[in-house]
This record gives sequence, C-alpha cells and structure tokens, in this order.
Amino acid sequence: MDRTLAADLARLPELLDATRAAAADALATLDARPVVPPAVVPPAVVPPVGEPPAPEGLPEHGTGTDAALAAFRDRWEPRLSTSAGPRYLGFVTGGATPAALAGDWLTAVHDQNSNSALDGGGQDLERETVGWLRDLFGLSAAHSGTFVSGATMSNTTGLAIAREWLGERLGVSPAEDGAAALGPVRVLSGAPHSSIGKALSVLGLGRNSLVRVPTLPGREAVDPAALERALAERPGPAVVVANAGTVNTVDFDDLRAIEALRERHDFWLHTDAAFGAFAALSPEHAHLADGLDASDSVCVDLHKWLNVPYDSAVQFTRRRDLQARVFQNSAAYLGPLGEHPDLVHLTPENSHRMRALAAWFTLRAYGRQGHREIVERDIACARALGAAVQADPALTLLAPVRLNVVCFTLAEAPTPERLAALREAAAGEVFVTPTVHEGTAGLRAAFSNWRTTQADVRRAAKALGAAAREIA
Repeated sequence: MDRTLAADLARLPELLDATRAAAADALATLDARPVVPPAVVPPAVVPPVGEPPAPEGLPEHGTGTDAALAAFRDRWEPRLSTSAGPRYLGFVTGGATPAALAGDWLTAVHDQNSNSALDGGGQDLERETVGWLRDLFGLSAAHSGTFVSGATMSNTTGLAIAREWLGERLGVSPAEDGAAALGPVRVLSGAPHSSIGKALSVLGLGRNSLVRVPTLPGREAVDPAALERALAERPGPAVVVANAGTVNTVDFDDLRAIEALRERHDFWLHTDAAFGAFAALSPEHAHLADGLDASDSVCVDLHKWLNVPYDSAVQFTRRRDLQARVFQNSAAYLGPLGEHPDLVHLTPENSHRMRALAAWFTLRAYGRQGHREIVERDIACARALGAAVQADPALTLLAPVRLNVVCFTLAEAPTPERLAALREAAAGEVFVTPTVHEGTAGLRAAFSNWRTTQADVRRAAKALGAAAREIA
C-alpha cells in the first residue's frame, strides 16, 4: 500500500474528526458568510489581469488527507456559496437537514451500489423509502418508484416509459426498434420546464415534437379547452406533460380536468411535480396537487423541498412493466427481471448510489409533521417577501405568490443588465436567479430551505430594496 495511504488508514478516526470539525465550522458560519462570495483569487495562484485563476497541476506525490483538507479550506472553501443556508433563494435549492446530512455521510461510509438482489440491502432500503414518499405525496400503491439523480433524469425516465407506451399503442417497441418506429410523435404541454425538451432530445423524439398549448389568461397553467382542441387536431396516442408547480410562478395545471379528457382522447399523462408535489403536505395547499395520482408517471425532485443533499430525485410510474422493458440490462452478473425487477433494470444508470439513505434518515427523523412544518414555514416566508416587494416602490411583483416562489422585477427600466447589477449588489445577503415572465425580465426567489425564517426574509428584503435603489 502507498505509504501516505497507509498512514491515513492508521489515523482514519482522527482524520474523520478533523473533517467533522471542518464541516461543523462551515455550517456554523452559514449566517455570517456572504451568500455568494465575490470572486476570490486562491492563494499562491496569481493569474494575469482579467483571467480566471489557473488550476494547480496534479501532484506527483500526495501529502495526505490533513494537507488536502487544509488546502481545500484555504483555496476553495472561501469561493463556495452558502447554498446550504437560509438566504440562498435560487434554483429551488433546499439544504440538508441534520438527519439527511447524517444519512449522506453514512451513504459514503457504506458505499453501496444499490442495484442488485445479489447484495440487496440497499435496494430494499430504497423500496421502503419510496413507499414512504409515495404516501407523503398521496400516491396510491399502483405507483412504483425509483431514485434518480435529479428532476431532469426523473423527467427523462418518465418520458422514456411514455415512449414505450406509444409503441405499445402502435404495435411497435421503441426499446427494440428505435424511436423512428413510432413515426411523428406529439408531446403537448402548457408551460413545460426546460428539462422536458432536453429529455425529448435524449430520447430521440426531438425537441420539435413538443407542442406548446395555450395557457389560461395571465397564468402558466394550461387551458384545458385548448388542450382538448390540440388533442382532437390529430387523433391517435399522444403524451401530455402536465405541471404541478411551474418554475416562475408555481402555477398548477388542473390535473382533474386533464384526467377527464381521457374519456375522449388517448394519451399518456406525465406530471412534472419537481417541487409542487410538496403542496400535498400542507392542508391549505393540498388541493393544488389534487389528481396527481391519476398520472401515468410523476417527477419529484427531493434535493429541493425534502432538503436532502444534491443529487436526489424520485420517479414514479404506473407501468413498471414498460419501464423494465426500456431499461432492462442483460448480463450474467445481474439478476433476472422477474415480477419485482432489480433497480438496475429500472433507470438509465447501472451505477446507483444509495442516495435513498439520506431521504430515509430525514423522513424517519422528522416524519410527515416535521416536513409539513418546513413546507408551511417556507410558504409563509415567500408570502412575506412578496408583501415586502409590493411595499417597496423600487420593486414590483410579476405574479401572485402562489406557493414558495416570488417572481418580481424593478419598478422602472427592468433590463437584464440592471437586474444583474441588482443581483450582484445584493449577493452578499441573498441569492436570487434571473428569469423572464411574460416577456419581462425579472428575478425569482425560491424558498425551500429548512433553515429559513422570517428574520431571513427581512434581511433579504432589505438587501434587495437597497440594491434596487443603489442602481436607480
């Protein structure tokens, strides 16, 4: 064994203690550090003026974990954002609850490839966790689920199953014969997330197969009457992508109205509920996700509002048989498909980290009520920021605050350049992301972190208002 590696092995408990101390220090200072730090030139790396820092070369001889930890804290930690903290309001990014963090550490410790019944503890834990999540979101036992890396992979997996369903309707198998066997395909949606087009590209259906259906006036929710007209224009099987929580305004399609269209039209219903599914946890907002169980496939992103570490999502479907037909992996060292296929037969990824453990930990530790409290507190924080924006003459809301996202802009001259300057000026206190809503450039603050409180809202509102006046 390499001498340095052997020395680290002998001191492993001590090194883990040092890492724990570094982690505790990073988390303890979340509130004091800039949310997004200004550009920092790492020590010992002085680039030419105007150029980014040059990367260090790979060392020929390592100096051990102690030295690597020190170098990381000196060179890279100061450049990292506090995305685990309460005022990082971009990308609908949650943090990691204490229990989820513990579960994630133990995931690395046990280092399972949770795909095979030959070594089945990891996939059995995942199935239990998926059952808890199914219950959390109000889905019936008809839905089976599997962990994937994020919403994009969840949407891609759901649409891959939809592609095979189209083949079943047309008497072909895209999994065997290729997507060309389907002929022209229509995927209908009102305000689809950008990952839908990406998934269609990956699946060989093409971005041009996506048909944008008119939305309701002043809304991002699809117009059910317009959707029915679009379905009637060309009879035959189609795919409908519904939204349970759009990106800009967290608008929800009327899933019950879409379901009713099945009486007259033949389509697969995929629902992108990346973070909107969590509305089901709040009695006041559960009606927004009513009808989610009618979907043929569902996307839910867990590293958003469940507050587990990146990368983690789940996909659900009613047609696990079609899912296994698409993703089956034939090799002597893998288990057979059978009635309950191993996870290796259910997603694009043969390598399947036991990411379910972090979700298992946080659900086991805090239960339904603990996660309901996080959801409802974040919703209250979003409403409070929305009210602060309305009260600030330098800012204006672009849409009602329906759930956990505040979509707003400058009251005057909301150009992308001025909004970028606003974001940069406020970045020490709050991070928001740029967007465009109904043709107007804006900003988007998304609340999903378990640490966020009303005090954070006040700090964020003050910083955003000050920044807006600074650039006026």
